[in-house]
Amino acid sequence: MANQVNPPRGMRDFLPAEKARRQRILQTITESYRAHGFDEIETPVMEDSERLHAGLGGDNEKLAFGVQKRGLTRDDLHAAEQPLDLVDLGLRFDLTVPLARFYATHRAELPNVFRSIQVAPVWRAERPQKGRYRQFVQCDIDIIGEPGIQAEAELLVASLATVDALGLADATIRINDRRLLVGMLTGFGFPTESHDEVLITIDKLDKLGPDGVVAELAERGSDPDAVAAFRAFLLRPQTREWNPFGDRAIRKALPEGADDAVVAGLVAIGEAVAAARGEEWAPLVFDPFLVRGMGYYTGPIFELAHPSVPYSLGGGGRYDGMIGRFLGTEVPATGFSLGFERLVDLVEPPAASGGAAVALVHDADAPLGTLLGLQTALVARGDRARLVRRAKNTKLQLENLAEQGFTSFAFLGADAPVSADALDLRPLD
Repeated sequence: MANQVNPPRGMRDFLPAEKARRQRILQTITESYRAHGFDEIETPVMEDSERLHAGLGGDNEKLAFGVQKRGLTRDDLHAAEQPLDLVDLGLRFDLTVPLARFYATHRAELPNVFRSIQVAPVWRAERPQKGRYRQFVQCDIDIIGEPGIQAEAELLVASLATVDALGLADATIRINDRRLLVGMLTGFGFPTESHDEVLITIDKLDKLGPDGVVAELAERGSDPDAVAAFRAFLLRPQTREWNPFGDRAIRKALPEGADDAVVAGLVAIGEAVAAARGEEWAPLVFDPFLVRGMGYYTGPIFELAHPSVPYSLGGGGRYDGMIGRFLGTEVPATGFSLGFERLVDLVEPPAASGGAAVALVHDADAPLGTLLGLQTALVARGDRARLVRRAKNTKLQLENLAEQGFTSFAFLGADAPVSADALDLRPLD
């Protein structure tokens, strides 16, 4: 019995029909982002290992695939104190760290405010499971050089328009600000040095619920008075605001003493997004416990949500400190990433644009030169054309061609016409 030949665990092959479907979705995303003033860039699949492990990628750094140095000796292997001593390159685990390096490299060639699109695969040494892969595509837009809320508003408007173009109705964006989170923890009494660990636990609120989060905080040895204050806030009586994203709704969701300037900034973002979309209220929802796992976020953070699924479909935020790690000069930056693999499972791609897809189903005695001439003429007028040798089971063959996206066909024999206009094209149902 022949051995099964499969791709590596957590990685996938895509047959032509699925590849075409994914490509149409990607095209819709990139065209929408380009229409909103963003420009596509490309970065290498690998970066220097020291950059990938510079503390910018949060927990994802632990999942980076390393590339072993060339020419290592046995002594080198024995002398290594940790695996990273043996690598000098690594596969990118996201597109944000490569973008920061890209901007540091090409800053002099880029506009003062740079709007980028990156659509590309990334790699993480995940434990493969349903919906979680070791190779997957990310769709990122970022704005570098704009310190104000205009950057966040542009990102959200462009991302919501892209979701609309994909036909995903009723999507909302949850939004928060890391500065509000820090202020909240300080107000409850959590010491500054414990904030990172506390946020890791709070980030599990959707999975563990209030009681589970409180229990984990207690198990971590957090200050009991701070945990009690946090628990009381979680369990306070709440009333739902008719406007899900305005000054009143945000302040009702926060303890007293929230930073007025930060709240005003979030409100201004919502007003700008609503005005851009011609709506009374923006499809934004303030979530005081939205954390986003990355430690590099410094301001507004957001996640794309949809009522049909319990997980986010994308997210991002402001990361003003990252590029300065490469340049030595602080540069403001903010970005949004769509979870392409999750979107693929939810949306129906737009119909393929352009001309018809024609199958030239020919007998063995059809003149090759005539067939190629017909194919060339069809391509020249904007159609897609494929030469297909006629099979014994023609019915099944035509069904397969329809599944592959072909819309019409013609049977051709020894007397095939030389003009594409003379083809007897029939629809493929």
